Amino acid sequence: MIQLRSILKPADNSGAKKLAVIGVPGRLGKKATVGDVINCVVHGADPNGSVKNREKVKVLVVRTRKEVKRNDGSYVRFDDNAGVIIDKYGLPVGTRILGPIAREVRDKGYTKIASLAREVI
Repeated sequence: MIQLRSILKPADNSGAKKLAVIGVPGRLGKKATVGDVINCVVHGADPNGSVKNREKVKVLVVRTRKEVKRNDGSYVRFDDNAGVIIDKYGLPVGTRILGPIAREVRDKGYTKIASLAREVI
């Protein structure tokens, strides 16, 4: 469960060190889960990275500490809150995806991110 002012770990090599949530568009309760797109601000960016410090970006949530219930009755939970920076077409800004991602990301239509990930859980 990601909400306003949550800090996310970037799960790609775009150059960001931390992502701070500034908005959850389209949600009534203002809480995002795996597979949702949120608005974030980059904190502590690498000078050679593709994103700059204090830049507003769109982020796809790929891992959450709060468990997510699946249709078959099972739950999936991760060790951290992480997201992938995407452009306006839904493609990742970075060239690599670090760590596992949830299957819900692929089910929502982000197949490019799912194919770049080493493991889809």
